[in-house]
Amino acid sequence: MQTTQLDWIWRRVATLLAVVIFTLYLIYASTGVLLSFYYEPTAGGAYHSLEMINTQVAYGWLFYRAHEIAGNAMIAIALIDIVVMFLGRQFRQSWLTAWISGILFTLCAIGLDWTAMLLGWNQEGYWRFQIELGTIEAIPVIGGQLRDILTGGGAINTLTVQHLYAINSYVIAFTTLILAIVHLSALLWQEKEMYQENIDFQLPDASVAES
Repeated sequence: MQTTQLDWIWRRVATLLAVVIFTLYLIYASTGVLLSFYYEPTAGGAYHSLEMINTQVAYGWLFYRAHEIAGNAMIAIALIDIVVMFLGRQFRQSWLTAWISGILFTLCAIGLDWTAMLLGWNQEGYWRFQIELGTIEAIPVIGGQLRDILTGGGAINTLTVQHLYAINSYVIAFTTLILAIVHLSALLWQEKEMYQENIDFQLPDASVAES
C-alpha cells in the first residue's frame, strides 16, 4: 500500500518530535547529574541546597532552570507526539511499538515530575504531597504499602525525601531513558518501512515505462 502525503507528514512529524523528546531527556538527565553534586536530599537541607545552587553556585540557576523547563517540556511534547501518532496511525508492529513506548514514556515523564514535587522541600510541594498521599493510601489493598514505600513507613521526613530522590533519579529516570530509545528507534523503523513501501510501489511503474 502506498503511503499518502498526509501519512508521510504525520509520521515524519512524530519522528521529529521523538528526537526533540530524546534531546530534552538528555538535557534533563545531564542537568540533574550536575545538580546532584550540590543537592542535599534531607528535610530542610533540600530547600537550602537548592537556594545555594540558585544563588551561589556558578551557573547553578541556569542548570536548575534548564532542568525544570526540560522536565515540563518533555511532558508537553510527549502528549503532542501521542496525538500526532494517533492521527498517522498504522496498525503494524513498528507503529504499535512506538505507540506503547510513547504512552509509557509520557507516564514516566509525569512520574518524574510527581516524585520531584517534594524534593524542593517548600510549602507548596509539602502540602501537595501530603494531600496526594491520602489519595494513594485510599487505594484498595495496596494503598498502605505504596504510602510506606514513598514515605519510609512514617511521617513525611528526611527518609521520605531520600525515597523520592532514589525513585526519581534511578528507577524512573532509567526507565524513561530506555523508553525514549525504544520510542525513537520504533519511529525510525516505521520510516524505513514507509520508505521501502514507496520504492516497491514505484518499481512496477518504472518497469512498465521501460517496456
